[in-house]
Amino acid sequence: MANRGNRGRKTEEVVDNTINYVQCDGLAVMKIVKHCHEESSTMDLAQGALLGLVVDKCLEITNCFPFPKSDDETMDEEMYQLTMMRRLRRVNVDHFHVGWYQSANVGNFLSVALLESQFHYQTSIEESVVVVYDTQKSSRGFLCLKAYRLTPQAIQMYKDNEFTPEALRNLKVGYERLFVEIPIVIKNSPLTNIMMSELSEMMPEEQGHNFLDLATASVLENHMRCLIERVDELYQESTRYNKYQQAVFKQETEKHRALAKQAADNAMRVSKGEPPIPEEEVLKQFRPLPVPPRLNATITSGQINTYSQHMSQFCSQSLAKLFITQSLQNAKEAKDAK
Repeated sequence: MANRGNRGRKTEEVVDNTINYVQCDGLAVMKIVKHCHEESSTMDLAQGALLGLVVDKCLEITNCFPFPKSDDETMDEEMYQLTMMRRLRRVNVDHFHVGWYQSANVGNFLSVALLESQFHYQTSIEESVVVVYDTQKSSRGFLCLKAYRLTPQAIQMYKDNEFTPEALRNLKVGYERLFVEIPIVIKNSPLTNIMMSELSEMMPEEQGHNFLDLATASVLENHMRCLIERVDELYQESTRYNKYQQAVFKQETEKHRALAKQAADNAMRVSKGEPPIPEEEVLKQFRPLPVPPRLNATITSGQINTYSQHMSQFCSQSLAKLFITQSLQNAKEAKDAK
């Protein structure tokens, strides 16, 4: 118990300074966006490998390629990745594996599978990151491309393979300390910037007013539905843990009652000159109850926090659009009245 406490105090001082920011080339971003939107049309999860290199404290992502679909049983995923990196190396493309990317829908990326995958990546490749691209939010005009890394506390939690409340408390791991977000910067070559400037000038004017789109009901409805589902899951986890606490309290009560009865019996045996019965005989009857893991509840709490932040951000932007539209409407009415 003392060792766990010391370990908890040590992990509190550990700060992950491996990567300060992520620099992603425009080509890699476009490949990620294209792959995620293609898979989102069939409601599949898009995943792929990130290639690049580390320069000082900057992780440069210069290329990527998608993973094969999981329903293809004839494909060896590990051999596929090695073959892809070997062929990219032949054409003088950065072939160092620096992480992976995954698609998300309405911010629902936080899961046990994501934690386990990033743990394996980060323990084998220290500088690796996971890049999450939200297809639905980006389709509404807000580019949602974020990079994450596991915190040292979360890595230690997976190494210990203990997800009990006591272990999480000693490591001071909560939903806010599972991941740390790494700033991501998109870099384009000068020629790409010139081409983008020319394309923006060629865009018709009527296509440049979509930023005042007020159709927010569907987005908020999806967020609310997802939030209700996560709250229901958290309630079920809380109910399961409350039942465990009630069972522990009931067992402790029965144990104290049995020990008190044994103490009275031992007093009678001693008065008769007989040897007392050891307490271990009674304690053997009460086996410790298995503690329910709290990892799922922690992940669900983090997902609820993500939905709440997205709804707050989206509502504030929608309110700003409404005020701008109201001002434009008032100005138009005043102009027509004249």
